Amino acid sequence: MALPAPNLDDRRFQDLVDDAKRLVQRRCPEWTDHNVSDPGVTLIETFAYLVDQLLYRLNRVPDRHYVKFLDLLGITPFPPAVASTDVTFWLSAPRDAPVVVPAGTHVATVRAENVEPVTFETLHELSVPPCRLRKVLTVPAGGQPSDRTGDLGGASRVPAFADPPAADDAVLFGLDEPVPGCAVLLTMDWSVSGRGVDPTNPPLVWEALTDDGWVECPVERDTTGALNRAGEVVLHVPAGHSATVVARHRGGWLRCRLRQPTAGQPFFNAPPLLGRAEAATIGGTVAACHAELIDGETLGAAEGVPGQVFTVQRAPIVAADGAIEIEVSTVEGWQTWREVPSFADSGPEDRHVCVDRTSGEVRFGPAVRQPDGTISQHGAVPPKGAVVRVPAYRTGGGRQGNVAARTLSVLRDPVPFVSTVTNRAAATGGVDGESLAETSVRGPLTLRTRERAVTAEDYEQLARQAAPEVQRVRCVPAAGDSHAVRVLVVPALGEHRDADDDAARFAALRPRDEILERIGTFLDSRRCVGARLLVEPPFYQGVTVVAQVRARPRAGGSGAELRRRAVRALYDYLDPVRGGPDGTGWPFGRPVQSGELHAVLQRVAGVDLVEEVRLFGADPTSGERGEAVQRLELDVNALAFSYGHQVRVTG
Repeated sequence: MALPAPNLDDRRFQDLVDDAKRLVQRRCPEWTDHNVSDPGVTLIETFAYLVDQLLYRLNRVPDRHYVKFLDLLGITPFPPAVASTDVTFWLSAPRDAPVVVPAGTHVATVRAENVEPVTFETLHELSVPPCRLRKVLTVPAGGQPSDRTGDLGGASRVPAFADPPAADDAVLFGLDEPVPGCAVLLTMDWSVSGRGVDPTNPPLVWEALTDDGWVECPVERDTTGALNRAGEVVLHVPAGHSATVVARHRGGWLRCRLRQPTAGQPFFNAPPLLGRAEAATIGGTVAACHAELIDGETLGAAEGVPGQVFTVQRAPIVAADGAIEIEVSTVEGWQTWREVPSFADSGPEDRHVCVDRTSGEVRFGPAVRQPDGTISQHGAVPPKGAVVRVPAYRTGGGRQGNVAARTLSVLRDPVPFVSTVTNRAAATGGVDGESLAETSVRGPLTLRTRERAVTAEDYEQLARQAAPEVQRVRCVPAAGDSHAVRVLVVPALGEHRDADDDAARFAALRPRDEILERIGTFLDSRRCVGARLLVEPPFYQGVTVVAQVRARPRAGGSGAELRRRAVRALYDYLDPVRGGPDGTGWPFGRPVQSGELHAVLQRVAGVDLVEEVRLFGADPTSGERGEAVQRLELDVNALAFSYGHQVRVTG
């Protein structure tokens, strides 16, 4: 892609003449004749003509020179950002010994025609220990726990909750050992006693006890019909699950708790009765990223001269890899050299290197000749013959890593006793490397910012510099606090979006805490004194569209297919990442109007007439919907989020 023609100085001939005449009035007020017949004005116009020609030639600088100018200023393209997600390894059967999934295990998507599979690599070692159920306790709301382990398996069953049940009643299951990050199978025999509850929408929540208290566990599968029949419950235990003492029993604790029902949600009229229960570990979850770890790569031998450059074999180095360490061999062993952004503050004894993540170049400190003729060394120089190596770095990344949920299903590296693998959530954070055109636009902005956050644009530019993997950044004033700055961050999402799973889409729009913390730390050292910084995701206003369209006669296709296209068009238009009028994401604070949604539906192939469009505000967390409106206002920190659109096709 060609770089845009730079416009280093936009002044023309007449602008230069006018500037010179203004300086004449300021410096030489006795010169009053500014007519074109005056010889002095003739000289001014002559030099203005020559300067105009010089500016024209300067603005015609070749693209290569413009890139070199940016390089001299230390402005290099951002490397690709790596997508990440959690992958779950499922055991073929519960084991009596721990099953270990090594770090660096590769999982991939299914190979399709003309499409290479996307491969992820686990970041840490995963251990799936066995577990057994040791205790069963019942705890009424606000009461003390009662040990009911001995009552299981007998003639009478154990009521899980009080009679009548109340919110915060709970039944606790004590495991012999904690199982952090594992999938636990609870096999239970319940009798049909929990009358009044809706089996598809029970007011129940499963939780695990961690050092921070009780944390909700995602439920993979529940065949008990809201604790009313024999079945299985598969829970994903959080990574913070720890051994805790409850009722004089130390182990890992899980519980099923009654929560306050929402409006219209049926509640238990009687407690369900438990006959027996067993527990086993059947899987585990570990973080994985779309990048490959390169261990112990040797770069070459040092020549003992300043400014030597080495290049890694597998560029680029992904952006989210942290600081790179370089090792240099010595007589005593390997010596560690630290990565720094520049050699400006490096002395002759500082073991510093600069790393260009995009090209993979590793630079050692240069020697600079000073005006008085002396040589200033910035950074130490490795001794001649010393071997230079990189202990570890990751390469890969890019937008193709933002795969959809349940697509990482191929186990590239077989692991004993592991049958299948999958990702329960979509991968996020993958961004392609910055192009030269984008770098050329960012260069002048970086010069203006000068690593200081003063204006809203400065905060946005520096936030992108701290986390290139984010999709959108917006800086707005915090409501009610004139000294607070709110930086809103929207993560990068994949191209595959499931319109049927609004909860997963909403969860994916929450940036990882590591990204928010990194941006906050980076901006905190560059903000103005007295400014209070808030780095958070925007407020997502749920929008539900209920519409009726008439199909075009003899257009072909079924009504279901037309309905699917219409719903897809609504989801695409009201998308916080790639929606909006220009396709770059819904604008912050822009209201949603039924008229423009009418136009969106009218453009859908196969639609003859849009008969009705109703617009509702919705809460993505609770699913509650407001009254029908023609215009839905959004605050300056809000984005539109599609939630539960409904389209009826007639004709």
